[in-house]
Amino acid sequence: MHRHPQREELVEPGFRTDVCSACYPMAAVSPIIAGLGLEHYGLRWRHAPEVLAHVLPDDRVALLSRDLDRTAASLAAFAPGDDDAWRAEFDGWSRLRDDLLDALFTPFPPVRAGAKLLRHRGIAELLHFARMSVMPARALGNERFSGEGAKLLFAGNAFHADLGPGHAGSAVFGCLLCMIGQETGFPVPEGGAGVITDALVRRLADCGGRVECGREVDRVVVADGRVLGVADTEGGLVRARRAVLAAVPAPALYLHLVGPDHLPPRFVRDVRRFHWDHATVKVDWALSDPIPWRNPEAASAGTLHLDRDVAGLGHYSADLGGGTVPGHPFLIAGQMTTADPTRSPAGTESAWAYTHVPRHHDWSADELRRFADRMEAVIHRHAPSFTSRMRGRRVDGPRDLHNLVEGALNGGSAAPHQQLIFRPVPGLGRADTPIDRLFLAGAARAALARAGLGGALYRQVISQAHRVLYR
Repeated sequence: MHRHPQREELVEPGFRTDVCSACYPMAAVSPIIAGLGLEHYGLRWRHAPEVLAHVLPDDRVALLSRDLDRTAASLAAFAPGDDDAWRAEFDGWSRLRDDLLDALFTPFPPVRAGAKLLRHRGIAELLHFARMSVMPARALGNERFSGEGAKLLFAGNAFHADLGPGHAGSAVFGCLLCMIGQETGFPVPEGGAGVITDALVRRLADCGGRVECGREVDRVVVADGRVLGVADTEGGLVRARRAVLAAVPAPALYLHLVGPDHLPPRFVRDVRRFHWDHATVKVDWALSDPIPWRNPEAASAGTLHLDRDVAGLGHYSADLGGGTVPGHPFLIAGQMTTADPTRSPAGTESAWAYTHVPRHHDWSADELRRFADRMEAVIHRHAPSFTSRMRGRRVDGPRDLHNLVEGALNGGSAAPHQQLIFRPVPGLGRADTPIDRLFLAGAARAALARAGLGGALYRQVISQAHRVLYR
């Protein structure tokens, strides 16, 4: 089995570090992932005692727990009645859950899943959901809650999609992660994020497939509008019998691997207008002890948000939108050993935190170090002996996160103007591309549909749509 940088001991021996993604709430509820049976190939989900703690500047904590009563009690401490309001939100989620997840994990447009939603819930409930889907998280929080605790859970979770509390569309991301966290939690793979890859590779091998690493692809080979295979940097060729699935950012696929000469001019113009999400600075720590939080509720959470109130989140978002490096960064942090004891020696903690920064900022090594110190100061305000427990740290700036484009965690803005039929360009909102048998991302279902019975008709329909949209 090849080695995974996702599971390297990058800070200190014995401390496992997830280079990029660490918690997987969407994977935990995905019917696609569930259908793969990865638990038979070594994947085991682990949970911290509590899901998420949003730590306010005054050390109060808004707690998200898989125990509905604990979440409700935490929110009621901010405002009487918010416990009942939260339960009502969760009841609404429970009614929509199965049909909504089917729609989320179905190729766009989700016709069958949408029909089930309409049949089971009715037009009135779907219209209310559609309204919420385009709302800012701040507006939704103000509409449904009185206290700051619940509002912070919505607004803080929206930042996982890189949307501030005042951005249109942030409400649906904040609400979705809150409700998934309430029901299922934010699980982590035992042993590190690379275990997911290991399990997928083992399953692929069982199906007769294989994975080759260390071969950098620099060109998708295209002739007469159809993909033939890929070429690597050493001149080697891999012929595609059925399809090429490209799990890379859309601009990289179309502008570099395929090349503009093989694409309609309007399509190329639209790809050049692709909007990225903000850049990222991430710090990993090896700690001699768990983080000594003043508020013990923070100690039990696998994920933490630090340490802005709702107004502060708005100021942070405004800094990013204006291209200013935030003087007071909002941190999303993880206590990995708290969630998975295999991540570091007994009694210690493997932890991380990241924050967003503007794109195209030219970070010097000294500026990056001082910014990481500023991030540590945020934690130190709520855990005064935090820095004395540091055995080592690793700082990654936007250009150090090589698997991302300047640290763009979402591979592109999650704002409404670049979702559904607008992602990656205005069009079908699907994984099909203008090149026959070339698919964006892990579009196995679309590729199988093209290769199977009715594939000629499938391609005829897609080709006609592309001609109308892009030529």
